[in-house]
Amino acid sequence: MLHGPQRGMFDLEFRIPAECADQLASGAADIGIVPSFELTRQDLVILPGAGIACHGAVRTILLISKCPAAEIRTLAVDSSSRTSVELVRVILERKYCASPRRISHAPDLDAMLAMADAALIIGDPALHIDPASLPWHVYDLGAEWLEMTGLPMVFAVWAGHKGAITPAVVEAFNESCRYGLAHMDEIVASESVARGFPEVVIREYLTRHIVHELGEREYRGMELFLNYAIPVTPV
Repeated sequence: MLHGPQRGMFDLEFRIPAECADQLASGAADIGIVPSFELTRQDLVILPGAGIACHGAVRTILLISKCPAAEIRTLAVDSSSRTSVELVRVILERKYCASPRRISHAPDLDAMLAMADAALIIGDPALHIDPASLPWHVYDLGAEWLEMTGLPMVFAVWAGHKGAITPAVVEAFNESCRYGLAHMDEIVASESVARGFPEVVIREYLTRHIVHELGEREYRGMELFLNYAIPVTPV
């Protein structure tokens, strides 16, 4: 959208998915990349073909626990990702028969584990952690979901209000996605500097852990997740 043939087609604003969802809810935006869980809260039309998913370990959504998952009674969560918070609830309840009390906390692993049995760490803070070096139990929620369901996990989708998702808009977004995938070397070089990661970490994350193009199997996984999710009334 910034560098490819689609530049200038849309008025762009950059926010995390949860904030994009709030912009859609308020009417400040027509289209946004929103947590898949948001589809239980808002009447949105999915822009098909592009999003954020995984086919196994996702690396940036980690449940780190001082005890086995089935024994977790308190869980500190970084609430900046609504889908991840709901996903950990679903996995703990359905796979491990655990329903811990959740405590919202900034993404500081030591502080979180000082106040709770386990911590949900997402995004860049999770990518900075080497799971193999930790003395605790570490569960990658992408891998946990695949093991539990046999399906991909969709974390976020492009969606908008009825009337905003036209065939021309769908084509533009999917072409932009393909443009980005074709210029992965440039993205890796840029983001590794901007975010302070080695290039190999960014490349592995964007090409091995994350799936950007969504098809029938990804949407089946998303539908199952939404069936498991608890609708929440917007506040």
